[in-house]
Amino acid sequence: MRAVSLLAGAVLAVGLTGCTGTPDMTGIDQGAGDTGGTIALLLPDVKTARYETFDRPIFENRIAELGPYEVLYANADQDAAKQQQQAESALAAGADVLVLDPVDSHAAVTIVTAANAEDVPVISYDRLIAGGDLAYYVSFDNEKVGTLQATAFVDALDANGDDSAGILMVNGSPTDNNAILFARGAHEVIDDTDLRILAEYETPDWSPDKAQEWVAGQISQYGDAIAGVYAANDGIASGAIAALRAANVRPLPIVTGQDAELPAIQRILTGDQYMTVYKAIKPQAELAAEVAVALLKGEKVSAPLMIEGTPATLLDPVAVTVDNIRETVIADGFWTIDDICTPEYEEACAAAGLREG
Repeated sequence: MRAVSLLAGAVLAVGLTGCTGTPDMTGIDQGAGDTGGTIALLLPDVKTARYETFDRPIFENRIAELGPYEVLYANADQDAAKQQQQAESALAAGADVLVLDPVDSHAAVTIVTAANAEDVPVISYDRLIAGGDLAYYVSFDNEKVGTLQATAFVDALDANGDDSAGILMVNGSPTDNNAILFARGAHEVIDDTDLRILAEYETPDWSPDKAQEWVAGQISQYGDAIAGVYAANDGIASGAIAALRAANVRPLPIVTGQDAELPAIQRILTGDQYMTVYKAIKPQAELAAEVAVALLKGEKVSAPLMIEGTPATLLDPVAVTVDNIRETVIADGFWTIDDICTPEYEEACAAAGLREG
């Protein structure tokens, strides 16, 4: 794929409403003048902070750098049927390329089939769609995410002398293919130890509230036998930690996470959460934008991998603990010291060497 250098134009982020036939254009700003084409970015939820904070603006900014293309944007708020309607509206509105992060990896096959019927290429973004003719897949090595989480988890439990203790596994949404890969990678590590999995849960919709409710029930059943909680992402970790705190569990068990959300980094500084996984979203979102523009222009795209017959790029995730915050999320500009070290966290930042004490 060759680099494209065009005059930057306005990027239009719009809400989409479900329809068939004539699109409902209410609330959609079509912009002024001609554009080089239309790209739809369909993201799955707002509960995972990264999508609105990073993925969307980075993608839109890169599209703006590449040329005068229109972006139709919609977030499905963890509703697969809503995402189906949004995709139908995007196609009816003339989208030339769909960049789709599916709520439900299997249900999204219907979207791909509809796009294929109109010769509209689909980029599977972050989560692999379970079928259809996909033009590209860009994500992270998601099984490695689980391996990183579980390796740090096991090492921390070993260091505490809890190498044969009881743990909870709070996995991600059962409709998310990535959650399956995270759990698979984690199990490959945990199942090779003497740790006892007291209970395991697939968290509907990646909901922190549902994770909190489930963990609270396990605390009632297992109490002090819980030495660690494998939490598949930072939102689930927040729910688990809230349940542990509400039950006055002291000291807090080892808790994992993922996505390097700002509250998670701060929880790591205070010791409430042990680790998270940093995924460099900027190169992921920018690559998706570049591939989308290339496909819109009819160019052939290449990739280092083929996954289930689809050209794919998998980026490397990185484990983050209190010892490498500066070298990871701060060094990359993902978060600044000022973002992290608000007054409430000044003391913890000083202890971690992020601020002078």
